Amino acid sequence: MGLYLRKTLDNKAEISVWQITETEQELIDLSSVPTDEMEEISLIRSETLRKQKLAVRALLNTVFEEKMYLNHHDNGKPFLENCITNISITHTDRYVAIITHDEDDVGIDIESLDRDFSAVEKKVLSEEEIDDIDEDRKNEQLAIYWCTKEAIFKRMSQNRVDFSEQIEVERFSPKNEGELEARFIHKDGHEEEFEPEYMIFDRHVLVWVVG
Repeated sequence: MGLYLRKTLDNKAEISVWQITETEQELIDLSSVPTDEMEEISLIRSETLRKQKLAVRALLNTVFEEKMYLNHHDNGKPFLENCITNISITHTDRYVAIITHDEDDVGIDIESLDRDFSAVEKKVLSEEEIDDIDEDRKNEQLAIYWCTKEAIFKRMSQNRVDFSEQIEVERFSPKNEGELEARFIHKDGHEEEFEPEYMIFDRHVLVWVVG
């Protein structure tokens, strides 16, 4: 399938999504991964994970005119070695997605709605967020909560974040797409406000945050 979605947001961020339908060899041919990166990928035991890594490189090749060199900071945050553009990456078995912005920090997360998110309720939600859950669309709502908190976590790039205490998401009703209100509470009490956005497609939830 290749490039599934590409769109530029009002805030100048760009989201790109790749649907993984290719074989591993087809992805290798599309991604033109540098030798040292290819050696690292080849050591991954899971074929599914190898294909996800290769699909990210194929997506970068499609989105950028010049060849991009992807690397990661010690905390796992991705960066482009030869470009000042900020980037965040996410993937599932069937899709990989990136968000980029030339100036602002970004975060993105994708999850399949076929996954059971029941563990999220006790693990990452506050008591107030649990009270706001709509039982009729519980798994979908939990997926949006999880992706939102994960996207903000990636945006903040901090260690040892308590998702239930430090990332708050205001009450919402799940839709096919929408905007949320959320905040990150630093350990010193300082708060940062965010307006994450999300969309649901092909039984997947995609959430992103910019700024």
